[in-house]
Amino acid sequence: MIQSKAIQSIRFLGIDAINKANSGHPGVVLGAAPIIYTLFTRHMNIDVRKPNWENRDRFVLSVGHGSMLLYAINHLIGYKISMNDIENFRQLGNTPGHPEYGHTEGVETTSGPLGQGIANAVGMAISETHLGSKFNTDKHKIVDHYTYVLCGDGDLQEGVAMEAMSLAGHLGLEKLIVLFDSNDIQLDGDLNLAFSENHEEKFKAIGWNYLRVEDGNDVEAIDKAILQAKDQKDKPTIIEVKTIIGYGSSNEGTSKVHGAPLGFEEAEKLRRYFDWEYDPFVIPQDVYDHFEKLATRRGISKRKQWLKMFKTYSEENIEKAKQYDSFFNQEFKLDLNKTVKIDFKENDATRNVSGQIIDKVSGQHLNLIGGSADLTSSTKAKGSDGHFSKYNRAGRNINFGVREHAMGAIVNGITLHGGLKAFGGGFFVFSDYMKPALRLSAIMQIPSIFVFTHDSIAVGEDGPTHQPVEQLAGLRAIPNFNVIRPADARETIAAWNIALESKNTPTSIVLTRQDVFNGYDTKVGEVSKGAYIVSKEKEELDGIIITCGSELELAMAAKDDLYQKGIDVRVVSMPSQFLFEKQTQKYKKEILPKRAKIVAIEMASSMSWYKYTQNVIGLDVFGASAPASSVIEHCKFDKKSIIEKISKILK
Repeated sequence: MIQSKAIQSIRFLGIDAINKANSGHPGVVLGAAPIIYTLFTRHMNIDVRKPNWENRDRFVLSVGHGSMLLYAINHLIGYKISMNDIENFRQLGNTPGHPEYGHTEGVETTSGPLGQGIANAVGMAISETHLGSKFNTDKHKIVDHYTYVLCGDGDLQEGVAMEAMSLAGHLGLEKLIVLFDSNDIQLDGDLNLAFSENHEEKFKAIGWNYLRVEDGNDVEAIDKAILQAKDQKDKPTIIEVKTIIGYGSSNEGTSKVHGAPLGFEEAEKLRRYFDWEYDPFVIPQDVYDHFEKLATRRGISKRKQWLKMFKTYSEENIEKAKQYDSFFNQEFKLDLNKTVKIDFKENDATRNVSGQIIDKVSGQHLNLIGGSADLTSSTKAKGSDGHFSKYNRAGRNINFGVREHAMGAIVNGITLHGGLKAFGGGFFVFSDYMKPALRLSAIMQIPSIFVFTHDSIAVGEDGPTHQPVEQLAGLRAIPNFNVIRPADARETIAAWNIALESKNTPTSIVLTRQDVFNGYDTKVGEVSKGAYIVSKEKEELDGIIITCGSELELAMAAKDDLYQKGIDVRVVSMPSQFLFEKQTQKYKKEILPKRAKIVAIEMASSMSWYKYTQNVIGLDVFGASAPASSVIEHCKFDKKSIIEKISKILK
């Protein structure tokens, strides 16, 4: 039967590729192949000739170590994944060990860190329903697609997955369908060594529709369950499909087949077991024809129908169609200093200025969406048009709840979906909870925006648990991740300008709780260079103070005091080390000439400043619980202490 043959083709492409690489995870490939086959041949609406078609269904392989499942099906249905790519699985420049967004066609997100894919999918489902509420009409549903996920037992133990699924249930994201490859085995052994929860009761309790398929090889039962899931209204659906890990192999149903190649001898036994008569990496033409008929052609046809509908829609809804195109073309041009006027006080917290910016930009750019992790009143990071909910899909303020990790991954999912510019907001110290999602945004080269406030020990009374110290150094260490810590209102304007116009780099904007002085000669246009001179030496350059954030006030106070003592210094604001490192050597030398003695000041870990100078006045201890001014004095970051330290270095 051709259906069985097609399923075996998925299995053997996976097994043979893993064997050749001598690395990979064969168990999930053997066990879950029928799930993937059913989904792609009967439900997924994708056009392999136009991988970025906006209204395609999204499929997220959250169980990313099963990447050969995805590469196999995508090869068979016609994505640009050659047999050579399959044969060179896990080799340099080819199909990676875990799916990587932007590297391989048909991969919607970089997955592998378990739970992240599910959370990304929640963001994609939010995007679909929000954009649908904005653009769909009674006659034309131009945004109308599903988000599917394949996950495993491990995914559902990760906190990020449960945070995201809790929010998805609360929001009633009915077009989110999770296929759960439930095989009761983990790397260390049987699932019951670490897990004993009742999936049905748990998922129903958090607002999900729960379905179960008893036999993971029963294509008709899997198909029926997906159809039922599509009929479900007001709830996302999880379909638990009972499978056998490593199905057909000698060690099926055990952890031995989870993460190690089966070996060539075992592969030959499997060939006999499945009656598969073909050599490694040989797929018969009738299998390709089968997938073309059931998957490839259907997807092409669906897109043609959609294009026809969109043409009529565009004629009848001219402005809506123009706006739709503008949302998806990723052109976000902005000049906050000119087109969006921000009125700031002489002294104000940069978080307050940031809140103003979000309000102003949201009025002009209706595709800006986001919110905070139950901290809107503190972070000022709030979307417009009311709260996004199952009752108001048009709302642009997402109440993430106390779910920082999920918030980061959901923001990534919204960004990956396309059409929307997403941000999330939280206290800076809790960027620790979001680190995996922040790192993945950088790996994927997507322009997610992360707004962090309460950026230093000036948080005060909440104490060291809430006072960030090492977080700036940690985030600055992430490749392709732009950390901007603005000193005042103008630099905050510039930071948002950079973040909103970014296309390939995520941005973290790190803001103060306390007021800062907005009267210095900071410049919006210079922040894009990462660092610039705020106050030049008056005559002869005796030294340079580099700093960022609220510490600019300390640097300027020190400059004045030092001048009275006969030391003429330059003050350089460096809101973004990431952007400064991208400048020419000539520019870098102009700002920080090697002949000058340099002092760096930051009320945080000194680690990231040593690339510029050995003279760093940082904070390499935790803070304390007391009013902000007392903590700052206790940590020797008051003006008197800082001026004394700089004087000793530069005298």
